[in-house]
Amino acid sequence: MKRVFIQSLIATVALAAMGVASAQDKTIKFANQNAAGHPIVLGMEKFKEIVEKNSGGKIKVNVFPGGALGSDQANVSAIQGGTLEMASMNSGIFASQVKEFAIFDFPFMFGSGKEADAAVDGAFGKKLHAKLEDKGIIGLGFYELGFRNITNSKRAINKVEDLEGLKLRVIPNPINVDWVKALGANPTPLPFPELYAALEQKAVDGQENPVATINGAKLYEVQKHLALTGHQYNPQSVVISKKFWEKLSAAEKKIVSDAATESAKFQREKARTLEASILDNLKKNGMQVSQLPESEMAKLRDKMRPVTAKYGVTVGQDLVKELQAEIEKVRTAAAPAKKSGK
Repeated sequence: MKRVFIQSLIATVALAAMGVASAQDKTIKFANQNAAGHPIVLGMEKFKEIVEKNSGGKIKVNVFPGGALGSDQANVSAIQGGTLEMASMNSGIFASQVKEFAIFDFPFMFGSGKEADAAVDGAFGKKLHAKLEDKGIIGLGFYELGFRNITNSKRAINKVEDLEGLKLRVIPNPINVDWVKALGANPTPLPFPELYAALEQKAVDGQENPVATINGAKLYEVQKHLALTGHQYNPQSVVISKKFWEKLSAAEKKIVSDAATESAKFQREKARTLEASILDNLKKNGMQVSQLPESEMAKLRDKMRPVTAKYGVTVGQDLVKELQAEIEKVRTAAAPAKKSGK
């Protein structure tokens, strides 16, 4: 009788332990708009691999690419509500939550990926992400979407005037609407999942995105001309729901946070390495690629300056100066190397 009692006691303890284990197991749904195989999605898959390995499988990560869980705007609401754990999206999208994030959409702010890295990985990036906490969102780090370029189905863009009258889809936020207007084109704000159909049905003439996104979404099927304008650089905020974050233990938070940092480094390296082969693929798929001469790029910058000035007032001149100072440090450090190379 005693043996039976002990056996049942052991069974009860084992079941209880299993219950505790299963209660501790957590699942992260991680959403993004880009297609499978895109450098952003490769970064998310690296994050999954690191988290699952370092948590011994206690934290599972399910990656949802291709806008499977709705638009970025829907994902922001779901993260705040705690029904979605994580997402990666253009940092500028958070301007609707915290106005200062509009600075990440300023045209021609960053001249290189290295300048962007210094800004987002340093105190500046951390300071901006900290502002999201009051909105129910925790910023873990930054992936990159990269430098944006303009495509359309009507004509090659060899000079700034070629953009006039084109109906261009933009990310739904005010600064993007304004810079397109400044070029004499017609902005049409649309969530990314609606873009391909809008181009196919000729509801819009063109759009602007980095080459990896143009390739991943197969926009070469509905767009003929690509102008390498590099007019904006998009960092992508990797964010987690505050409601979910607060359920994690200190050890789990460290696993997730470290994985975000490590996967961000991997993701940016991957994005930059793949860029040339992705551009080749766009050409192979029939896209005609043009590069504006420097005189036209100067005109493009001039036309966008009033937009930067307007939003500099919105986000605060001190913040603009702070970001410019971070960028200037990188440029100054690079300058002697250029001189000695002459």
